[in-house]
Amino acid sequence: MGPEEKAATVFNDTFIRPKQFYLSGLSSISHVKYFYVFLCFVYILTVIGNGLLLSVIYLVKTLHTPKYMIVFNLALTDLCGSTALIPKLLDTFLFDRRYIVYEACLSYMFFVLFFGSVQSWTLVTMSYDRFIAICFPLRYHSIVTKPAIAAMLLFAWFFLLSVIAFMVGLIDRLSFCRSLVVESFFCDHAPVYHLACNDTSLNYIIANAAFIVIVCVPLVLIALTYVCISIALSRIASGEKRVKALKTCTSHLILVAIFFLPIVSTNIAALTSYIHPNARIINSSLTHTLPALLNPIIYSLQTEKMLNSMKKLCKRNRISTTNRKDKLLITVMMTN
Repeated sequence: MGPEEKAATVFNDTFIRPKQFYLSGLSSISHVKYFYVFLCFVYILTVIGNGLLLSVIYLVKTLHTPKYMIVFNLALTDLCGSTALIPKLLDTFLFDRRYIVYEACLSYMFFVLFFGSVQSWTLVTMSYDRFIAICFPLRYHSIVTKPAIAAMLLFAWFFLLSVIAFMVGLIDRLSFCRSLVVESFFCDHAPVYHLACNDTSLNYIIANAAFIVIVCVPLVLIALTYVCISIALSRIASGEKRVKALKTCTSHLILVAIFFLPIVSTNIAALTSYIHPNARIINSSLTHTLPALLNPIIYSLQTEKMLNSMKKLCKRNRISTTNRKDKLLITVMMTN
């Protein structure tokens, strides 16, 4: 019995809802399990890096600023996105549990796409922070406030929640009377709705609209902010000040490139030429996992303020541990 026959449930003569989908993943590649083991190590390092970053920002009160609210949000979405994707991916392919229940597949799709979209708009918020800091430095603290940043981030979360929930919810109206083999490493939106045998035009329209909202609009907004930043920097007479301002933008631009370039290149390649499913899957899997690993290293853990905060936190913990040991020793001596 093949994956399609094993997974389908017929509701009536015209509508078929599957019990399960079958995730095919990478096919015809020898030693493919090493790639999944690599993703396992990526996940471990992602949890350590982002967990450390979240802990430092939470514990060090000098980091309770609007800028680090954005960094905290990025680290949180990186951690949640990787946790939504990689453990299930490893369970599916390392332990050969490729069948996934229909409802679980839609949940899987929702959480992976949702946290990825929040990452995209968090990068926009970061570019806004840099834009105000360089173009309006004297008004920075009056414009970029905690309530303003909190409102921006909360709006992004709730708006994207609605967009992704609507997009995933439309899958439920489809009938799957043909193949139930999803040619991806997770329940990705396009590979799933392309399996339907009834009209998928609405799904196609919403998928394109979501792509514009999640990828195109953020890229345009980030580009506009950097055009304004470039104009502002060209007016700075001092070369030293210009270099210092550029350094504050470099790490953010690297994050933007790491996140957006693979997505844009894959979509352009898919539209203009044939792209092998394995190449698409490898590119997509790295796009979903590597930015979450690299973000804390590139943007935060290398900055002087963050490193100094980590050193102070470690020093404070050592002093606290020493004091506890001294108190315990005194108590033991007094009892004796």
